[in-house]
Amino acid sequence: MTERTTTFEVHPARGAFNAAFFTVMGPNLEWNLRRHKRRVFADLPGSVVELGSGVGANLPYLAPGSTLVAVEPNPPMHRRLRAAAERRGVRLDLRERVAEDTGLPDASVDAVISSLVLCTVPDPDAVLAEVRRILRPGGTYRFVEHVAARPGTPTRWLQRVLRRPWAWTFEGCSCERDLEAAVRAAGFARVDVEPYRLHTPFVPFNSQIAGVVHV
Repeated sequence: MTERTTTFEVHPARGAFNAAFFTVMGPNLEWNLRRHKRRVFADLPGSVVELGSGVGANLPYLAPGSTLVAVEPNPPMHRRLRAAAERRGVRLDLRERVAEDTGLPDASVDAVISSLVLCTVPDPDAVLAEVRRILRPGGTYRFVEHVAARPGTPTRWLQRVLRRPWAWTFEGCSCERDLEAAVRAAGFARVDVEPYRLHTPFVPFNSQIAGVVHV
C-alpha cells in the first residue's frame, strides 16, 4: 500500500540520480556502517517505522515477516524499496510523506529508525518532535547520522567548502549540522549517543554519530 501527500518536491534529475547512487554505493556504505547499525538496530520489534527508507538499506536489520512502515517522500526510491522488501520477506507499508508529518497517530509505535536522514530534512527539530509524538512510552528511536566535524579540523573546512554542491547533489543534505545537540535538546527521557569517524573517500560524510533514545 502507498499513502501519499504532496509536500516533497521531486527534482527531475536528482531524484533518479540518488536512487541509483544509493543502490550502487549501498554495499560500500553498509560495509562502513554495519558495526554501528548492528548495535543500534539490534532486537527491533515486529513493526518498525523508518524515516527516509530510501532503497531499503536497513531492511536486513528487520526479521523476515516484520512490517516496515516506510516514510519515504521520494518516488524514484519506491520501486527499488518495494523489490528489496519483497526479497527480504518484509511487509511494506509505504507512505509518501515527509518525516516532519508522518500521519501516524500519537503514541502508536514502539520503534522508529533512520540512517542518513536528519542531515537532509529541512527541519530536524520538527522531525524529532514528530518522533516523540508517535512513539509509545518506553519506545525507542534508533539512528545513524553524519554530522559536522569538530571546528578547526580539515574535515570541517572541507564540509564548509563543499556545502552547496553537496546539498544540491544530495537533495538538501547538510554536512554542517550538530545533530547530537539537536537530539539531546529534543526532550527524550534518555539519550545514548556514540560519536565515531569513518574512513571513506567521501570525507565530508566521515564524522558520524549512532544512538538510541527513549521516550
